[in-house]
Amino acid sequence: MMTLDKKVEDLKVLFSETELQSKIKELATAIENDIPEDEEIYVICVLKGSVMFCADLVKHFKHPIQMEFIRISSYGHETRSTNNLQAIDLTLPDLHNKNVVIVEDIIDTGLTARFLTDLFKIKHQPKKLLFVSLLNKKCARQIDIEPDFFGYEIDDKFVVGYGLDYKGYYRNLPYIGYFPC
Repeated sequence: MMTLDKKVEDLKVLFSETELQSKIKELATAIENDIPEDEEIYVICVLKGSVMFCADLVKHFKHPIQMEFIRISSYGHETRSTNNLQAIDLTLPDLHNKNVVIVEDIIDTGLTARFLTDLFKIKHQPKKLLFVSLLNKKCARQIDIEPDFFGYEIDDKFVVGYGLDYKGYYRNLPYIGYFPC
């Protein structure tokens, strides 16, 4: 059994489950208002971190949706981005002239967001491309990029819970917390 150097009882709650669900409902409404109501949305869930956020977000959509999943990693087992993107699975259907919403858990350095937005614009040429992130960590930004929609701006904390992990653990927490220094 693996012993973690960070324990759940040491976590400080940053955003409660109630706060998250309220914010997600607001985000869903804002996204849908940006796309004509008779048009479908292709929701691209960036695995693994955004799976909980994405699942809760699409529950509030009234538009017809298709869900797709891609997997990219820039953290590995570190608490900071390694700046080394690993595209693990980018298999997608034809998205040319479709409304595409990329759903991410957090934007920090901006490298993943830039990689994905460039990839989708060049390779898929969607009708509309929107990037939504639950968390926006501007203080870590290395590239000038902003999400179209985000839930919360956070400062320089390593956060876990609600899909975000530390060495693969803590994704199952219904809230987002951080380990104090």
